[in-house]
Amino acid sequence: MVELHKIKITVLKRFHPSEVFGESPATPVKALEACGLFEDDQEFIVENLRMPEGFCTSAWVSIYGNIRLLGFGGNLPWFKEKGIAINCCNDGLRPVIFKLERI
Repeated sequence: MVELHKIKITVLKRFHPSEVFGESPATPVKALEACGLFEDDQEFIVENLRMPEGFCTSAWVSIYGNIRLLGFGGNLPWFKEKGIAINCCNDGLRPVIFKLERI
């Protein structure tokens, strides 16, 4: 049986739409703020590749590939540090940047 590593997810930064675009390329139905589902520096622990309670499903889908890679012991070749990844969610107007760390 393969040993799965735990992964710590840290919210590095949430972006307000104005930080991404001066003028929005699409008109939102209502005014958008930075993502309200997360807080900067918030942490989550992933066990057995399961989405942590309270985590955004859309963000999870965006980062799951690297969660899985790190969970099985893999590393990304473009970082000197082993066992980390930096990913963002797929919200193009107000992205959230995450640091993933194998623990």
